Amino acid sequence: MGGCMSSEATAVEARRTSDPKKPVAATPSATPAPASATAASSAASPAAAAAESSAAPQANGSVPAQQGLAAALMQAPEPSSSASPRNNRDNSNQIDRQLEDDSKKFKKECKILLLGSGESGKSTIVKQMKIIHQNGYSRDELLQFKGIVHKNVTDSAQALVMAMRKIGVDPEDPTNRSHADRIVEYRQESDGAPVPADIFRAIEALWHDPIIPVVMDRSSEFYLMDSATYFFANIRRIGAADYVPDEADVLRARTKTTGISETRFNMGQLSIHMFDVGGQRSERKKWIHCFEAVTSIIFCVALSEYDQVLLEENGQNRMQESLVLFESVINSRWFLRTSVILFLNKIDVFKQKLPKVPLVNYFPEYTGGADINKAAKYILWRFTQTNRARLSVYPHLTQATDTSNIRLVFAAVKETILQNALRDSGIL
Repeated sequence: MGGCMSSEATAVEARRTSDPKKPVAATPSATPAPASATAASSAASPAAAAAESSAAPQANGSVPAQQGLAAALMQAPEPSSSASPRNNRDNSNQIDRQLEDDSKKFKKECKILLLGSGESGKSTIVKQMKIIHQNGYSRDELLQFKGIVHKNVTDSAQALVMAMRKIGVDPEDPTNRSHADRIVEYRQESDGAPVPADIFRAIEALWHDPIIPVVMDRSSEFYLMDSATYFFANIRRIGAADYVPDEADVLRARTKTTGISETRFNMGQLSIHMFDVGGQRSERKKWIHCFEAVTSIIFCVALSEYDQVLLEENGQNRMQESLVLFESVINSRWFLRTSVILFLNKIDVFKQKLPKVPLVNYFPEYTGGADINKAAKYILWRFTQTNRARLSVYPHLTQATDTSNIRLVFAAVKETILQNALRDSGIL
């Protein structure tokens, strides 16, 4: 059921039919490149994994895959009783060459399913693919994120004020108490409506109040989007009248994914069709439409979610929810021939949180303290323990908002996908 199609059997049959007197020779196959060592049982460094990647041979077909065979047949002269054996052999060889080129083209097309629970970083990975493989964002495309960033900022500021009231603290500066009231009372007139300048000034002033570090130390007691601190730190730039989001802003902008979105791009000799599906529970029923002919799955887990609860079911731990979801995916009959690439994402947020919020509070059997490597390996172990189907799992520590990190990781991921594609097409 692989996501890369092969036409080698068709090539053999075509040669047998085109010249019954000619012995059928095996179709030559490209020698596969060695797979990179990304299937380590521990969360290996992305840079190290990328360094071990090797370049696979390039496909040399220049005729579109769906038109190549038809073009070859149209160019071949019609058979006649006076045709020489040499002409017949030339025509047969031309068709054989075209079939081989078409086969190489089909092997390049691979389907990747991007799975994971809500806010695990899936859509950020898709944005990175646009930056890395599709020449990034134009100015007009960047401007489309301006309203999204502004809404993320105001929503986060309101969540921060509500959190302060929940834990029973007020801003130390009396002026900031008025700012807090103004922020909570603010309502956007309509989607995309400009945010008043005084709201941005109020948010900036509140963010610099001395009570904020105290509030943030208790961040496990309330929900605040991961990018909130980044946006607050850049509030003056974001609130400027001539503000145009940059790619760093776009990568951190949060919108709920609904339905299924497809992104197409080339990654070396691979033509990738990547499907991003909504991670919320209400969206998962739509995944079934993407299950057929999948080459690889990229499953995203936010390492930093170990102390958080679901937005749709307050009280359900997000990490436990991700474990249940991963178990259902990796043991599904749909993916028996599919490689699973596990992104242990948001390593940057995880590093900041672990010393303040002990992992043992949520996973009592963990004994590694605040050691980031031990904590990451423990979480990886929890996920691999669900793999009853014994599929190949390729783990990577990732920071989806860091383009250089994702570029290195995908150098290794490319080898995993290519290896699976070659196996599915019968070459390995």
